[in-house]
Amino acid sequence: MNKGIFSLVLGCSVLLSGCSTVSDWFSDDDEVAIRRLEPIEVQFTPTQIWSTELGNGVSKFYSRLEPALAYGNVYAANRQGLVAAYEQKTGKKVWERNFAVYLDQGLTSGLKKLWSNGEPAKISGGLSVAYETLFFGTENGEVIALNAKNGEVKWQTTVKGEVIAAPAIDEGVVVLNTGSGLVFALDANTGEQLWVYESEVPPLSLRGVSAPAAVSGGAIIGTANGKLVVNILGTGQTAWEQVISSASGVTELERIVDIDSQPLVAAGIIYVITYDGSLAAVELRSGRIIWKRDYKSYRRLTAAGNNLYVVDANSNVYALDSRNGVELWSQGKLKKRLLTSAVPVGEYLVAGDKWGFLHWFNQSDGKLVARLAVGDDDEDESIYSSPVVDGKIIYTQTRDGKLVAVQTP
Repeated sequence: MNKGIFSLVLGCSVLLSGCSTVSDWFSDDDEVAIRRLEPIEVQFTPTQIWSTELGNGVSKFYSRLEPALAYGNVYAANRQGLVAAYEQKTGKKVWERNFAVYLDQGLTSGLKKLWSNGEPAKISGGLSVAYETLFFGTENGEVIALNAKNGEVKWQTTVKGEVIAAPAIDEGVVVLNTGSGLVFALDANTGEQLWVYESEVPPLSLRGVSAPAAVSGGAIIGTANGKLVVNILGTGQTAWEQVISSASGVTELERIVDIDSQPLVAAGIIYVITYDGSLAAVELRSGRIIWKRDYKSYRRLTAAGNNLYVVDANSNVYALDSRNGVELWSQGKLKKRLLTSAVPVGEYLVAGDKWGFLHWFNQSDGKLVARLAVGDDDEDESIYSSPVVDGKIIYTQTRDGKLVAVQTP
């Protein structure tokens, strides 16, 4: 072979073999080690059904925006102010509204000027759907309800504090937990304030707040001072409070005890986890702690059957027996990849990561069985919020605004 041609072929081969690690040149050794995925024994190949773009997504800002599913549609938003509905099966756009512009620039008729021209709406609180209505909040304290069928504004109101967690809705009441430590209950039909509950906010706490749960006539809230609180939905009266974790340590950083994820309610039991390392099962009716274990997380707990699934602060994945807290298995091969919650889908669990990959685990033993890149191995296309599942279809949203539907065989 001609030496020149050989050199060219060799150079191309080296370039191709290094394509997946070009970004490693700009990373330190620890990050390089974290982002390099070990080979796995693939059991199936997930299929991307469709994808669409939601403008700039949430960029580098803190946000737990994730899709919501209802009425055959996927509802999604970006931080700038775009809110849209897409057909679940095809990804075809059903309607779209933009809340980052003035009324005279095409915003829905009847809506007052909320933001100056070109400024983001700062949608961050997540989307919730109930009563044919889409509810969401913003960092500016705006709470908006849209007709789920056509996107028309039903009502809007303002609360004191950032709305950075998805609302909970039950019995005609919308419950919102805010960054100010105030929990608001609004009438789902009118937006009228029904009651407000205030909890203590420590001098130092995590950026996020616990999304409330609304179940069996109660509003269930995790607080920044490590308490689990149940208020009666209709009146706001506190039914009980339970300390899940108490602040200890010398510095304010050591004393962080936030409950930063939504409490999980199943079969009359509330499962809740704190950032400093307390996982507890609490009786819904009385607030009695049934069992407690040492796990540290700010991700939402999930469950299937008698199994409780935990993704801890270092992205280790665990399965526990929900009846007694006994650990069944652990999976640490994706440590420090900033995994989302591990969401059940069929016989598996699925979680997203910092570099835009979805990972599938066996529910039975935690073994990694499949993966799919929905981003380009880039932090701008990371999956920060949990995937949403309907049957065998997974819907997930990346930081740069890509909305993807993926089939699990």
